[in-house]
Formats: sequence, C-alpha cells, structure tokens
Amino acid sequence: MQPTLSRLTLALILALSLPGLALAQAGAKVATVNGIAIPKSRVDAVVRAQTAQGQKDTPELRAAIRDRLVTLEIVAQEANHKGLAKTPDTVSQIELARTNILAQAYRADYLKNHPVTEDAMKAEFERIKSQMGDKEYKARHILVEKEAEATEIIAKLKKGEKFEELAKASKDPGSKDHGGDLDWNQPGGFVKPFSEAMVKLEKGKYTETPVQSQFGWHVIQLDDVRPTKYPDFNEVKPGLEQRMQETMFEKAVADLRAKAKVE
Repeated sequence: MQPTLSRLTLALILALSLPGLALAQAGAKVATVNGIAIPKSRVDAVVRAQTAQGQKDTPELRAAIRDRLVTLEIVAQEANHKGLAKTPDTVSQIELARTNILAQAYRADYLKNHPVTEDAMKAEFERIKSQMGDKEYKARHILVEKEAEATEIIAKLKKGEKFEELAKASKDPGSKDHGGDLDWNQPGGFVKPFSEAMVKLEKGKYTETPVQSQFGWHVIQLDDVRPTKYPDFNEVKPGLEQRMQETMFEKAVADLRAKAKVE
C-alpha cells in the first residue's frame, strides 16, 4: 500500500517558487521528466514530512514518493503547456502556498534557534505542580438550574435520601448516570467556586448550601482525598517542551504583528 501524499502535493509543486530551490536541480536527481530533473532533495523533503508523521524511511517509501513526484511533474508540465500557470486563480494559489511555506520555514528556523532549556522546562514543571496542588479529590455533584432546586436536594439528603439517586436529576450528562461521580481530579480542574467549596469539605460530607458557578447551582459531595501522584519529569518532558516552544513562537508572532504596519 502506497503512502498517502495528498497533503503534500500542492506544497511540493508550488515550492518551486521558493528562492534557491532551482539551485537544487544541479545536485543529485532521482528522475528526469521531459528533460526536467526531479532533485533528490525534493524526495528528501517528502520523506522528512512522512517520517514526522510516524512512517519509517524505507526504500519502498522512497520509491513510492519518487513515483508520485514523477506523476506530479508530468501533470504540472501539461498544466504549464496549457497556460494554466498564468491564470489569476493559479497565481493566487501559488502566492498563498509560497506565503504558507515561508511562514512554516520561519517557524522551523525560530524553534531551531530558540531551544527550551532543561532548567526552564523543570521550572515550568514545578510551577504547574504548584498550581495544581498536592492533593486529588474524588467528588460527586448534582447540577441544577435554580438555587431553590439545589436547596430542595440538600433537604432530601438531610432526610437520608441517597446522593446517587438524587443525582439522576442533575443536568450534567457526563455524571448524572453515574451517581454524580466526577472521578479523581485536582482543584485546578474545576471552576473556582466549585473547587473552593469542595476543598473545605470533610470526606463523606456534602455542601449544606448551594454552590453557584457559571453552569448553574451545585450540590457537592466529597468521597475521598489522596496525595497527587505526578508523572516523572522525563515522561512529560517532550510534551512540555513542545508546549513551551509553541508559547514562545506565539509571542514572537505577536511581537511581529505589533511592529507591522497593517492598513
């Protein structure tokens, strides 16, 4: 089964408009179509894109890519012969693709030259742990539209009715059929009014006054508390690095926009 290359097709053809790519024609080539060379560097570019998505660099992959590029070159040459390269729509698409390719090249260059240090990642890891807290809470809740409804539920709980049964009236579809169970979470995983009320509860107790959030009115019961078990730094390091890089790049783009003259 040949790898799917449809996402790369337009970019590969239109990348010919990038400065300097023509110089690659003088280098190693994988094929010649009607006198036009297909440089090995073009195959390498597709291989890099494919391996970044999890495929292995194999002779079979390279052969499939070469075959696809030959077909693309044949079709592109025919389009050029018909004058399609000069139509307004094609010119517009080429310029858009060129702009996108250059933007991606800038992003790659920026990330390469602004690596996230090990110390910075460890500091961010500690900040996140501090923000999330050192305890996890297993809670239940019943969410209703009006305060009076929540007050009535609390009165029923005081009379001995089961929280799990009353939770069937909750408007939270994710927990109503599970007795209002929200599983284990850290306080930071909830909206502030909810978390503030939850952490004040003793195990087995419920809120005796309704708790309001932007979602409605809650009755909360705390089932259990345990120390938070964070993953090892090395387990989260790849994802943390990627997130920090993206944050840096977004700031760099924001700085560029702030300096740009947009009319």
